This record gives sequence, C-alpha cells and structure tokens, in this order.
Amino acid sequence: MQIDIKQYKSIVFDCDGVVLDSNAVKTEAYFRTAKNLGASDADAQALVDYHVQLGGISRYHKFDYYLREILQQPATRQAIQILLDEFARELEVGLLDCEVAAGLLALREATPTAHWMILSGGDQQEIRTLFAKRNLHALFDGGLFGSPDNKDTVLVREKASGNLQLPALFIGDSKYDYVAATGAGLDFIFLSDWTEVPDWQAYCEIHKIKVLANIAQLMNE
Repeated sequence: MQIDIKQYKSIVFDCDGVVLDSNAVKTEAYFRTAKNLGASDADAQALVDYHVQLGGISRYHKFDYYLREILQQPATRQAIQILLDEFARELEVGLLDCEVAAGLLALREATPTAHWMILSGGDQQEIRTLFAKRNLHALFDGGLFGSPDNKDTVLVREKASGNLQLPALFIGDSKYDYVAATGAGLDFIFLSDWTEVPDWQAYCEIHKIKVLANIAQLMNE
C-alpha cells in the first residue's frame, strides 16, 4: 500500500519511538524509579515488563498496577505521585539528549497544510516542556497531548472540536497506537526501528498494517 502523505488534513504522531528515540530511556527510567524507592530487582523488572507489554499506555495506569498487583500495596494518590515524581527526575536528562527522528523537518515541509499533533502516553506537561526546550513545539500546530488523558479520549475530543480533521494519519510504534487510531477512523503506519513491541512483525502481518522503518522512509513512499 502506497501512502500519499499530502492527502491528509491531520497527521498524529506518537512521541516515544516515533519522533524521539526515547523508548529505551523510559524503560530504564521505570527500572531505576522502582529501585530508587526500595524495590527488589524482580519487582523492578516486573514493572518494566508490564510497561513494555502496554506500550503507549499512561504511566499513571502502570504505577497503579505496580502498587496493587506487583507490590500488593494500596495504590493511593500519594503513593502514585511519589513514583511519578521520581520517574520524572529519572527521565529529564535522558529525554533532552535522545535522538530526534531523521526526516522530520523534511516531512513538515512536504505537508505544509496538514495539522500536526503529538499524542503520547507520556505526561502532557512534560512533553510540552521537553518539546519547547528542544525547539520542536512549533512543528506541531495541532497541539501536544499526553496523559493523564488516554489516546482514545484525546482523539474523540480533538475530532469533536474540529482540531483533528479527516482524512488523518496516525504514525505510531505500539499495538495501542494502532487500536486507538483505527478506532477513531484514522489511517495508521507502524514504525519499526525503535519499537519495543517484541512480536510487532506477526502483529502487523495479522492486521495488515503498513510498516515502515522510520519517518525518513516515509519521505520515499
């Protein structure tokens, strides 16, 4: 399936593993966060495994699960906030240094009339601050969105407001990205270079998902 990128009125990007090579940064931050707060190696690894399994899902949900199901502790608002704060500290330096996808500026130039949006499982304010510091925010005139709202909620809201117009394309690297995109009526492309989905090849084949290695390859379609 060939992609005519210029047909789209809106292009929605996941952040980690799509625009930024940050999946490994976040995975390591989950492990260090748990260890810093006294977890065993086994419990910290269990959190990492759950994070990888649920790529694209909010950290709020993952820490709630970690407390209730892994540590067998009450998932109080205070306990979750302690984890969130530690996680943010662990992430800050890594996200400022990770690689930006090659071809991003060229794609922006090739789609001057499309509204660009970031739709991430990461913290919304963290993403907005990060993109401002890295001088990327101006590329995304449709806005930068993240948790605590999930991707399904944001897509419904932004479509209703007219900010997200069809035909639209979602570019992601997780199963949840695909489910959210198709559920909202968007076309979808899976990027494989930086994904952490272990069975992505079989999953994409079963669901007949268009796969590209990276954003730069999209420019050659």
